[in-house]
Amino acid sequence: MKKLVSLFALLLAALALAACGGGGDDTTGATGAAGAVEEAEGGTAGSATVDVEADPSGALAYTSDEASAGAGRVTINFTNSSPVPHDVAIEDEAGETIAKTEVLAEGSDSAKADLKPGEYTFYCSVPGHRQGGMEGTLTVE
Repeated sequence: MKKLVSLFALLLAALALAACGGGGDDTTGATGAAGAVEEAEGGTAGSATVDVEADPSGALAYTSDEASAGAGRVTINFTNSSPVPHDVAIEDEAGETIAKTEVLAEGSDSAKADLKPGEYTFYCSVPGHRQGGMEGTLTVE
């Protein structure tokens, strides 16, 4: 009986250790801040992620009006925790929209674009929002 109890205790200890281990394999360097840049998962050269967040109060603003990324494939992660619908669109120097998330309230979406070095404008395409000041600058190096 003592052997059975010891074996059961050993099994529980092994399960507890397995439940606590692993999972922390995040090497992206994410900071969670608006406009933060992190290397895309898998470490692919020329890939970056830019986080853009709408003002949580519903104001016509992003939490940051500046962001930066390395040249190449860029994923724009957009979060809107307010009930006011917003999106994020990326515009090149010629005024062409080259990437855009869905318009959403209380949710998140992402868009991808191949970006060359330069300055881009990110903005909300909901009518009146950009004119109300909901835009910023994305610098790609």
